[in-house]
This record gives sequence, C-alpha cells and structure tokens, in this order.
Amino acid sequence: MDVGMLNYCKESQKTLSNCRIELNAQPEYNYYTSLVRNLKTAIVPTFTLESGQQLHRVPVAYSAWGTLNEEADNVLLICHALTGSSDVEDWWKPLIGRGKAVDTSRFFVICFNSLGSPYGSASPLTTNPVTGTLYGPTFPETTFRDDVRIQKIVLDAMGVRQIASVIGGSMGGMIALEWPLCTPPGYVKTVIPISTSAYQTAWGISWNTSQIRCIQADAQFRGGYYIPHPQSQPVQGLGAARMIGMLTYRSYTSFEARFGRRKAGQKRPPQTFSRPMTSMPSPPLPAAQDDIPETAASKTEAHSFGPTTIYSAQSYMQYQADKFLKRFDANCYIHLLRKMDSHDVTRERTPAMQLPFEEHPSLKSVAAVLASCTAPALVVSIDSDLLFPADQQTLLANSLPQAKLMKLDSSDGHDGFLLEMSTMEESISAFLRDHCASIFEAPALDGGVDGDKDDVVTNSVFGELEVHF
Repeated sequence: MDVGMLNYCKESQKTLSNCRIELNAQPEYNYYTSLVRNLKTAIVPTFTLESGQQLHRVPVAYSAWGTLNEEADNVLLICHALTGSSDVEDWWKPLIGRGKAVDTSRFFVICFNSLGSPYGSASPLTTNPVTGTLYGPTFPETTFRDDVRIQKIVLDAMGVRQIASVIGGSMGGMIALEWPLCTPPGYVKTVIPISTSAYQTAWGISWNTSQIRCIQADAQFRGGYYIPHPQSQPVQGLGAARMIGMLTYRSYTSFEARFGRRKAGQKRPPQTFSRPMTSMPSPPLPAAQDDIPETAASKTEAHSFGPTTIYSAQSYMQYQADKFLKRFDANCYIHLLRKMDSHDVTRERTPAMQLPFEEHPSLKSVAAVLASCTAPALVVSIDSDLLFPADQQTLLANSLPQAKLMKLDSSDGHDGFLLEMSTMEESISAFLRDHCASIFEAPALDGGVDGDKDDVVTNSVFGELEVHF
C-alpha cells in the first residue's frame, strides 16, 4: 500500500475514533431512493475527499443481508455498476440467497451506494449542510478511492475485521480493484473484478464524453440547475445518452440475433413515431419560442414524408431510454461518468509519474502497482465485450500475483455479467468455496434470505433482467 493510501487509512481511523458514525440514520429522501428496497443509511460526520474538499454529515447508503459472524470476517462486499443500486437482489437476483454464490446464510453481504449515485449516498441530490440547498452541479468530484475510504469507515463502525471477498462488475470492478490497494494487507481476503480494467481507456472516455455532451446539449439541462425529478430533468439528452450507453453494453451479434429487421409489435402493422424521443414531457423553455424560426413552413410540412416504420431494435432502444429516465438523475450520471474517467490504479502510485505524452499507463507500471495485491483474484472476461475488451482483463490477470482468468463466452457483450447468470453463479461459487473454505465449513448462520428456487426471470429496476423484449 502506498504512502498516500496509508495516510488515508490513518485518517479514516482518526475519523472513526473522534467522530460518532450513525449506522441507522434517517435517510434523506429523494425520488430515486424510494425505488431501492432494504435501504439503510450511515452518516459520517466529516469526510475529506481525495481532492481536498471536505464534506459534512455525509450519507452513505447501503443494503445488507445475512449475519456478521463472531470473527467479523465473513463479509462479502459487492460493488454495483454505473447505474446500479445497493439492491443486489434486484440486479443479481439468481446469484443471491441460501446456497447461491452470494450465500446469505454464510456471508454478511453488503453493497454500498457509490458517492455521486442518486440512490442514497452523498450526491448532487443531497443537501449541502453548509448552504441548506441541494448540491446539484456543485457537488465536488469524487474518486473510487474516496468510495473505498468512506465505506471502510462504515465497516469499521460495524466492527468488521476482514472482508472475505470484494466483487464488482464494470464500474464496480474498478472499485473492487481499489479495495486491496487502499486498505492494509490482508484486510481483503479475495477479490473478483468482472468486465473491468486497471484504468479507463481512451475508448471509454470517448463514449462517456459523447453521453455527457448529449445531456448538456438539452436546453432543459440549464447548467445542471433543473428540478431533480424524472419529469423536469433534461429527458431528451439523458434519454439519448442512455441509448448511446446501451450500444456499448451489448454487441452487434446480440442485436442482430435478437432484432434483425423485425418490425416492432411483431405481427402487428408497422407503427409510426407519434411521440418525441422520450415519453416523459419536458417543461416549457423559459424563453419565448415564437421568435425561433421553424425549419419547415408548417408542422404539417414537417411530417409530409409519410409514416416512419419503427423497427424492433428502435423500440427496444426507446424502451431502455424511457425506463432509465424514470430511475436516474442527469447530474448524477455525469458525475459517475467523470468518476470512471478518472480511474487509474497507477495514479500517484508509481515511483515516477507518467509522462504527459504517454498514451496510457505502461504494462510495467500496472504490474508494479497490482503486485502489492496478493489476495487471490478471479478476473472475469467476456469475449464479446466492446467497452472493456478482453485484453484489459488479461492485463489484470497477468499483473495480479494470484489471479485466475475466467473467460465467459457470451454474445451479449459487456452486459453479459448481468445476463449470463448461471455461468456467473457457478464460477463465483466455486472460487469462494475454494478460497473461503472456513466460512463454508462453519455452521450456516441465521439471517439468510431464500433464493429464487425457480430462477424465474422478472424485470429488474436497476439491472438488465427483463421479460418484455
């Protein structure tokens, strides 16, 4: 662990000893937190971000299942993806429950909501106690190292001594990689990074920038000062951003196989576009629109080319945009995308800083940093992942001293880890049984939740499980 992170750990211990952490605090309500089941909130009185900015009365939202054992070492920490929440039962339902990979009768399972997300932790939607108003676009930038430090403060307050495993996919995998690097050696026993990378690539940064530009181009964005509610945020821009994101999460093969040139509604007659890009209405612009010249001479002329056929693929993209608009906030989305862009495990950890003209962290610097992570690791790679290509996971597996690379054969692209449930369940379960044997040898604990015996697929609010398409 580098000197900087050691100082952060000392700061965390000082925070814990000098300040009282509220573990069962009343959460600050916003529309989006009402969507999360089993939500709990801890309040950290004061927290200094990696940037140096200080937050006060910082809410840290989480969901938990199972029971902490007497040794306080059976913690299974799950890190959610970009638009996920702490409700693992929603987006990874087939994997959680008694006898499942995420065995709630043996592990104390906990998932924290990342800083900047709309689902309960400090974010643009929370109140700045200094001003008494919502942070909005003024919410300071945070990093995944900030997430690890503040979450560890909460775990320390709970009495946790060791984490049996940290599991995370995509953005969650970035956080998972930071856990053994930001904490004392041995604190994290195993780590499972899924469909992720040691640093955000230029490819990922570019996709994120495109999505941010979509949101900022919406007149309703207003610099981030909009009413934080699904119907009053920049729905046109956020909906378009989600569509762009979906293209990076899936693959050419999966879309062709699933939709092809099939029309929406299958056997029904082709439909026509009778609604704007998003189904949620936007409030009127403050400026008078009568002064803005129309491209067409009249609204009738604007649609004089006849009805437009809606293909099934278009209908699906619209469905994803509409679904997203009902559950996510634009400022939070921008914050988390920028947070992902800052991800680099080598940042300020290599003896010599990267030169400005270097294209990306060298293989040598990545290996040097990850060499300090001696915890056994299961690195999961998806062969059709366009956002985090397989060579990124190969780099992780080659750099982590005790890593095993599991290649998942899926046509679903990056989102394969949220869709290929049976393969994920089998691989994670086998790894945990091998490396956390003492937990499985001990008697099962009370407090587990029953898994879905039939593994019936139902619509997920925060994940990709769905039955409509």
